[in-house]
Amino acid sequence: MMELYTDDTIAAIATAPGESGIGIVRMSGKRAIELAEIIFFPADGKKTSQSPGYTMHYGWIVKQDIRSGGTARGGIIDEVLLTVMRAPRSYTREDVVEINCHGGIVAQRAVLERILEKGCRLAQPGEFTRRAFLNGRIDLSQAEAVLDIIKAKTDSALTISMEQLRGAFSREVLRIRKRLVEVLAEIEADIDFPEEGIDPARREEIAATLCSVSGRLRDIIESSSRARIFREGISAVICGKPNVGKSSLLNALLRQERSIVTPVAGTTRDTIEEIVDMRGIPVKIVDTAGIAEPRDLVEKKAVRRAREYMDAADVVILVFDASRELSAGDTALMRRLKHKKIIAVLNKTDLPRRIKVPVITARFGAPVEISARRLRNIRGLEEAIIGCVYKGNISPGASVQMSNARHIHAIMRAKNLIDGILHSLENALSLEFVAQDIKEALGYLDEILGKRFSEDLLDRIFSDFCVGK
Repeated sequence: MMELYTDDTIAAIATAPGESGIGIVRMSGKRAIELAEIIFFPADGKKTSQSPGYTMHYGWIVKQDIRSGGTARGGIIDEVLLTVMRAPRSYTREDVVEINCHGGIVAQRAVLERILEKGCRLAQPGEFTRRAFLNGRIDLSQAEAVLDIIKAKTDSALTISMEQLRGAFSREVLRIRKRLVEVLAEIEADIDFPEEGIDPARREEIAATLCSVSGRLRDIIESSSRARIFREGISAVICGKPNVGKSSLLNALLRQERSIVTPVAGTTRDTIEEIVDMRGIPVKIVDTAGIAEPRDLVEKKAVRRAREYMDAADVVILVFDASRELSAGDTALMRRLKHKKIIAVLNKTDLPRRIKVPVITARFGAPVEISARRLRNIRGLEEAIIGCVYKGNISPGASVQMSNARHIHAIMRAKNLIDGILHSLENALSLEFVAQDIKEALGYLDEILGKRFSEDLLDRIFSDFCVGK
C-alpha cells in the first residue's frame, strides 16, 4: 500500500518524456504557490502569492531563492510560463501551479529537482487524480475515465471515456441507487412498525420498481461488451502458408509500407503488430511468419510464435493464394484452426485462379476475395472483420456504456441480488432478508462511485496512471 499524505505538496513532470515544444511540471498542495514564489523570478516583478487564480506569468526558474534576495542573475535554470490555479477551482481542489518550461527532458528534470529541493514530494503514479477523487471533485468512476481517455486508441473510445468523465455513467448509477434507497426506506419502516404493514398492492409496486431496476442493470451489462471493445479493441492475426501475401495484406490494411514484401517465401521471420481504426474499433493486426516446416532454428521459433498468436487471437484472417491449388499445408492449417473464428481470404485474385473455393466455403463460409497488391476489396475485408464484432451479443444502441471490468462485476453482483430479492418477495419471505440484500446491492453501486472503497482498491486503480496525472 502506498504511504500517501494528502496534506503535503506533491510535484511531477506531467508531460511525456522526449523532445517537444513545451514540458509541464505540476505542483499541488498547500505550499504550491509558496514554493513557486521561492524559485520563480517574474518578469513583471509581481509576487506569485498575490496572483489570482487562472493567471499565467512569464519569467524564469532561478537557482537562488527569491525570498533570500536571489535574482535572475543568480543563475537561470529555464525560461518559463507559470500558471496559478487556486483551490478549490483546480484539478485537485488544492492550490495547483503548473510550470511550462522547454520540452527537453534535461530542462524539465532541472525544474523538478529545484522544486523537490525546496521540500516538495515527488508524486506517486496517479496521485493528482487520486487527490481529485479524495477531495470530492470527481467520483471514482470518473477518475478511472481519466486513464481511459489517456489510453484511447480511436475517436469512439475517446467519446465513451469522455462521457464517463462528464458523469453520464455516474448519474445513471445514482438514479438506480436513489430508487433502491427509496424502496429500502419503505421496507425498513415496515420492519420498525410491523403493525402498519405493507399492503399487497404496495408490495406489488415495490416488486415492479425492483423489476425495473433489474432491467436497467441488465441493459447496462449488455452495453458493456461493446464499450470494452471500443476501449480495448480486438486482435486479428493474419496467417497462412509462406508467400500467400500476408505482409502485402498488412500493408494494404495500414495503407502504408510497414512490412517487407519480396517474392521470396519466408521473408517475414517474426510477428509485426499495428493498430488500425476500423469504424471506431481499434483492431490490432498481427502479421505472422508463414506456417510451414521450419528450415532452421529462427524459422522454428517464428512458427511457434505465430501459432501462439493464432491461439490467442479474437479472429484469424486465414489467407490463401488463389493462383495455386490447395496444398497439404493449407489443409493442415484449416484443421488446426477449426475452433477459431476464421475469416477466409483469397488473395492474388488478379492472377489466374487455380484454387478450389468450395472446399474453403464448406469450412468457413464464402471467402473474402482480394488483391492485396492491387488494393482490391480491402474495404470488404474490413467490413468482414467489423462484422465479427457486431454479430456477437453486443448492443450498439445503448445510451450508457461502460468499459471498466470493475464496474461490470459490481453491476452484475447488484443485479443478481435484485433478482434474488424479487424471488423473495414472490415467496413472501421475511422483509429483514430483503432489506439486507438491498443494502448489499447498494454497497456494490457505492463501490463504483467510490462512496465505499479500500486503500488497496485505490492503489490498484491509480498504479496504472502515469506519475504526472
